[in-house]
Amino acid sequence: MAVRAINSSSIFRSASCYPLPPPLSVLRCRIYPFRTFYFRRYSKLGFRFSEFGSELHISGYGCNRSCSVHSLVESVMEALEATRLRKRVCVTAKLSNDELVEDKLVNRVVEKGLLLEFKKDSDRALLAVAQRPDGKKNWMVFDQNGVSSSIKPQQITYIIPGVENFDHMEIPNFLQRAQNNLMIFGSMEPLESYCAHLLLSKDEIYFTVQERKGSRFIYGPRPSVQVEELLRRKLAKEVEEKELQGFVHLLMSAKAMPDHAKPPKSSWLLEEKIQHKIESLEAYAIDACKTDEQKRTAGTILKEMGLSKTASSAVNLLIGIGYFPAHVNLDVFKLNIRTDHSDEIMSLLLESSDQDEMNRTNLTLEVYAIDVDEADELDDALSATRLQDGRIKVWIHVADPAAYVQPGSIVDRKAMSRATSVFLPTATYPIFPENLAMDGMSLKQGKFCNAVTVSVVLHSNGSIAEYSVHNSIIKPTYMLTYESASELLHLNLEEEVELKILSEAAALRFQWRCQQGAVDTVTLETRIKVVKPEDPQPTINIYVENQADPAMRLVSEMMILCGEVVATYGSRNNIPLPYRGQPQSNIDVSAFAHLPEGPVRSSAIVKIMRAAEFDFRNPVRHGILGVPGYVQFTSPIRRYMDLLSHYQVKAFLRGESLPFSAGQLEGMASIINMQVRVVRRLCNSSLRYWILEFLRRQPKERKYRALILRFIQDRIAGLLLIEVGFQASAWVSLGKQVGDEVEVQVEEAQPRDDVLSLKEVLK
Repeated sequence: MAVRAINSSSIFRSASCYPLPPPLSVLRCRIYPFRTFYFRRYSKLGFRFSEFGSELHISGYGCNRSCSVHSLVESVMEALEATRLRKRVCVTAKLSNDELVEDKLVNRVVEKGLLLEFKKDSDRALLAVAQRPDGKKNWMVFDQNGVSSSIKPQQITYIIPGVENFDHMEIPNFLQRAQNNLMIFGSMEPLESYCAHLLLSKDEIYFTVQERKGSRFIYGPRPSVQVEELLRRKLAKEVEEKELQGFVHLLMSAKAMPDHAKPPKSSWLLEEKIQHKIESLEAYAIDACKTDEQKRTAGTILKEMGLSKTASSAVNLLIGIGYFPAHVNLDVFKLNIRTDHSDEIMSLLLESSDQDEMNRTNLTLEVYAIDVDEADELDDALSATRLQDGRIKVWIHVADPAAYVQPGSIVDRKAMSRATSVFLPTATYPIFPENLAMDGMSLKQGKFCNAVTVSVVLHSNGSIAEYSVHNSIIKPTYMLTYESASELLHLNLEEEVELKILSEAAALRFQWRCQQGAVDTVTLETRIKVVKPEDPQPTINIYVENQADPAMRLVSEMMILCGEVVATYGSRNNIPLPYRGQPQSNIDVSAFAHLPEGPVRSSAIVKIMRAAEFDFRNPVRHGILGVPGYVQFTSPIRRYMDLLSHYQVKAFLRGESLPFSAGQLEGMASIINMQVRVVRRLCNSSLRYWILEFLRRQPKERKYRALILRFIQDRIAGLLLIEVGFQASAWVSLGKQVGDEVEVQVEEAQPRDDVLSLKEVLK
């Protein structure tokens, strides 16, 4: 049974107590913000309740004793029942008279000098003294914090009775006395009345507002079952609050530790309740909260830590405690990039066998594999010779992952869902398991490797004279970086005759494509490799490559040649393939002749290029490349679209039914291209982050060469920072033109906020 002092709004309930008698079970307490009546009404029953430690003192009608909480209610009920029998008629009449008075007081007008309570916001109620009217309805008040403000009548929650011309300087003293005397009084004195109001209005367990008529509140006791449930919830909330404070203490401690001593990420995931909170923070940091409860939990933690409720605050907190590394790539989480492979896939791959083992041509050729120095997956290699009639024959060898993976298998479906390998400055996430993509499928120097080889004989003008496509076995002879291959070409060594022939073939092809309308869009390309990215200050290695470099031009031309041959092969044999085209009939290259060749001209042309188009039945002219048809075929370990082309071509070579129709390819391509765009966005943002981090670390006085690519607005120019291969913008002085080179310095670089500010160095 609930025990609640009438004025203190504090009823405690014993589980063993019985329900109220019927006449008293409907007893209601009425609270009026403008004047207190129910205190006097019930004080006539002769009770005075006040809190003394764990006991309450009760006096009245011959009852003068102290009792425990558990026996208090029985005593109250006995006295109330006796009084009810003697005073029933009198009390009823009194209640009726009070109703009339209450109705009149509801409309009482606020007057200057009155002490009142008003709702400042949803969480705070303040005491204030009315100063003067503000308009027709509002009042200017001076509150307990010494702040003058205008309030609406709806904000007033209580007017302390018996107070006139109250001095606002006395509000803090009045409030302190009220807080120190929260007990039950049968009195209409201002302090005692406000004490009762405070207790009832703040009670969340025993009493509830049963009815509200304008500014009049009618309180009533809650049912015992509801009280018990609320007490249970209160206890649970207290436990939860204690756990929250414990978790906040852990965060504070971890945040204060030096970087080398911070707890590892795994330690935050050992205990379920701590794991739930830390994962809520992580979800909040990447805007990926799955439930409102997760969002509330994270928001509460941030508030307790004194931080704003923003994703960036959560990120910085998780970095501060060591859960996230200092340079965490949030986009990997936000875009749900898968970074590992299941054991099930690994076991399936180990059981696979080569279907084309008996139909491979063993090619004993000098084979060159040319790629970046840190390449993990080698998809392609090249061979060349000069025929007796003087024509050049080249072989483009492409890795053969389809020897391990069958269309529609679990491994294939997983690869399709990834769409493309992810190459970040900090890590590589292949579409196939790493040890297979980088070992079993990849071309390796000095080892026999399965491949699909495209051989081409060129006319003297660079056009295709003959071609073939077949399964092969090759043994790569040389593994070269672009830098080393370019150096060998520059040295023009006699023993590297095959490499010289490849370079000659590339030059013929480039000349022929230009005659077909190809548009040269070479520019500077930046690669970054971050060593130990988990460290607060990892090493950043930056490489700026010129796509016009002889070795890069050589490899690029051979890849384009392979794509043209596969498109022609598919067209002549009615093989549905992802034929890639880019109509550019509207580009007049001569309009850009006034611009310097290289990055400046390429940048202007790229701005007006149209997006690539696909056809899955017939080749589409690729205007930018200057070829009648093109199929991406040379990166089946890295790109799933290339693997689809391998499936189709290899099935045709075996004389089997093709695994996919044109319609099926089209549907798959739409899904794949969506994921490819996501990965491209991730790679671009990650590259930009690390370039900004690189610039941030450089000495402030360092100067950078920059090419003016275009003018964006007035004197704000789009620039290409030559040393880092990065495009940015800055104000440049009068007289500078597109194509001019200027010097700039970095004023500010903030990679986490994607901020870069440059200024021109005036000479």
